[in-house]
Amino acid sequence: MTRASDVVTFWLNAGPEKWYAKDDAFDAAIRDQFGQDWHAAHAGSLPDWATNSPGALALVILLDQFPRNMLRDDPRAFATDAKALEISSQCVAKGWDHEIAEPERQFIYMPYMHSEDMDHQNTCVDLFETRMAGGNNALHARVHREIIARFGRFPYRNAALGRDMTPEEQAFIDGGGYGAILREMEGN
Repeated sequence: MTRASDVVTFWLNAGPEKWYAKDDAFDAAIRDQFGQDWHAAHAGSLPDWATNSPGALALVILLDQFPRNMLRDDPRAFATDAKALEISSQCVAKGWDHEIAEPERQFIYMPYMHSEDMDHQNTCVDLFETRMAGGNNALHARVHREIIARFGRFPYRNAALGRDMTPEEQAFIDGGGYGAILREMEGN
């Protein structure tokens, strides 16, 4: 079984060029190195990781970030979102997020950004605007919130989750989707 610090070290060493890009080799590396850990966390077998800020950060990355890579285009990519959000919420409530340096602190807030609940989206924007010093995370949080405001869900998840695409959602995807809203908001 992997140690919590191994998860954080692997993720931080990968960096933004790997975090937000589709890369089959990177996805396979996560699956190979951390797949068993994700299954254990999914089953609730790693609760001792969430007893301090470093462990909680590792558990959130394992539950929220890793499945989006190792289970890309699979409904299981979202199977541990609720658990990740629960751990994130505990971190914020206990003030542990302040103990986590940037840029890794952003991953404590990402489960809010990945939620299809508008209240969570509002919390996400607030957290990024008030608890992160720099970068463009707040802008990306606002883009995610705008998508939920428009559709009540993330249309680009529809295929993986077996949901029907509405004509409005298809027009959004065809019109550039996330990138179009991002460019629109960057212009404001």
